[in-house]
Amino acid sequence: MERWKILLAGSLVGFFGVLLVKFGNPVNMGVCVACFVRDIAGALGMHRAEMVQYIRPEIAGFILGSFVIALFFKEFRPRGGSAPLIRFVLGFFLMTGALVFLGCPLRMILRLANGDLNALVGLFGFTAGIIAGIQFIKQGFSLGRSYSQTRVSGYLMPAFAIVLLMLLMAKPAFIFFSQKGPGSLHAPVALSLVAGLAIGAVLQRTRLCTAGGIRDAVLLKDFYLLWGLLAVFLVALLGNLLFNFGQFKLGFVGQPVAHSQHLWNFLGMFLAGTAAVMLGGCPLRQTILAGEGDIDAGVTVLGMLVGAAFSHNFGMAASAQGVSANAQIGVLIGIVVVFLIGLGVIAHNLGMHRKERIGIGS
Repeated sequence: MERWKILLAGSLVGFFGVLLVKFGNPVNMGVCVACFVRDIAGALGMHRAEMVQYIRPEIAGFILGSFVIALFFKEFRPRGGSAPLIRFVLGFFLMTGALVFLGCPLRMILRLANGDLNALVGLFGFTAGIIAGIQFIKQGFSLGRSYSQTRVSGYLMPAFAIVLLMLLMAKPAFIFFSQKGPGSLHAPVALSLVAGLAIGAVLQRTRLCTAGGIRDAVLLKDFYLLWGLLAVFLVALLGNLLFNFGQFKLGFVGQPVAHSQHLWNFLGMFLAGTAAVMLGGCPLRQTILAGEGDIDAGVTVLGMLVGAAFSHNFGMAASAQGVSANAQIGVLIGIVVVFLIGLGVIAHNLGMHRKERIGIGS
């Protein structure tokens, strides 16, 4: 029964990944948290890349779907205080890596399901990053426990999601909307919101996570989440062949919103995978956690938002034309920073453990 639940959850994500493209989202971008957050940052004026500015209602749906279902099942638990500033930085660099690859780990699967073999290189990098993150965990990496917070704290991210929807509907002059490029392509608002709410609710119940699926398989030999990821791929592949066959293209060259600089596809997702393991979840999982009251996950989402804006303001995001020098430097800096964070946290935790063993401090 548990396996059927995760298979159904993955199938739902794969289905909406195809359906949203069919009704207007960019090709291979039916569901992509990195792309959606980047577009929202542009719409809010945090960057001025005119081709990627739109308030994606799917993000609001992920948060609100998780929020409502968590309330219903009494799993809404405001909590936080687990190294929030480190989580912000990790979210920032997770986005840096994803925007060099041009997509979050979920879009990586959807790209692969539509024939984009560049995503296979990204998958290798993502897996390598997760394995690197696991090594940190084995050596004692932990951001510490979270603590119960006031309920109003847990309401902040759902309130932010509602504000985004209000701005999308009102379209005030200070919100930017792309007139061309990926930001101008989107499914109807109602469909996007329904998809987001459904995915948010189902993933809150099943805990489906791209990073968690590979992490658990490698670290614990637990394939529960991996079954869900396989379902995402197979349903999206079948859907593309049946409904979007004209867009299906097997190969490396000429893929939509993608590039074939394999080293940077690998390293971008390596950075994203390492950061995701340290954070305890992929970008989509962070939005789900933020909806159910995890303030630290909310801080991570804000870090991703700022990271997206920074990447575009400083030329650190890749494009279909390739990876700029700034983007290459950004990924390398991100890998160094993330590794230094990992080593620093391990050293701190080991020091605290030694003190506890000899009874000095707490």
